[in-house]
Amino acid sequence: MTTKLDPIAEFREDHRKVRDAVLTISEALRDKDVKKAREILGVLNELTGPHFRYEEENLYPALRKYLGEYVDSLYKEHDSVIQTAKVCAGLLAKDTLTDKESEDATNAAMQMLIHVSNCDGLAILSERFNSGEMDDLAKSFEKARAAGVTLLDWADTIRKQK
Repeated sequence: MTTKLDPIAEFREDHRKVRDAVLTISEALRDKDVKKAREILGVLNELTGPHFRYEEENLYPALRKYLGEYVDSLYKEHDSVIQTAKVCAGLLAKDTLTDKESEDATNAAMQMLIHVSNCDGLAILSERFNSGEMDDLAKSFEKARAAGVTLLDWADTIRKQK
C-alpha cells in the first residue's frame, strides 16, 4: 500500500529545499566557488523542474478561482526565475567568475528567494481545496515528480509548446 502524497506538505518542503539551496549557491557565488555553485545549480534544476511543472499545469489553474488574474503574475515570476537559471548556467559553464559576474549572479540567485517566499504563501489558499481537488493535486504532483524533467529542459520543451 502506498501513502498518498500531501501536496501542501510537499509543496512547502520543496520551498524549504529551494530556500536552502539558493542561500548555499549565493554563498558559493560570492566566494567564486564555481564547482560548488555548479553542483547546487544542478540540484535546483532537478528539484524545481517537477515543482514548476506541477504549479503551472495544475496548482495555478486551480488557484485561479481564488486569485483570478493575479495567477498570471505567478507565471511571469516563473519566466524570471527560468531566465535567471539560464544566466547562472551560462556563467557557471566557465571555470572562473569575475567580481562583477560573481556579484550579479549572487544578486540574481537571491531574487529567487522572493519567488519562494511569495509562492509559499499559496499553501494557505490551497488548504481551501476540497478532498477531490486535493487528490487531483496529489496525483499531478506525483506525476510531475515521476517524469523528473529538469527545470531548464521543461522550460525549453514542454512549457514552450503550451
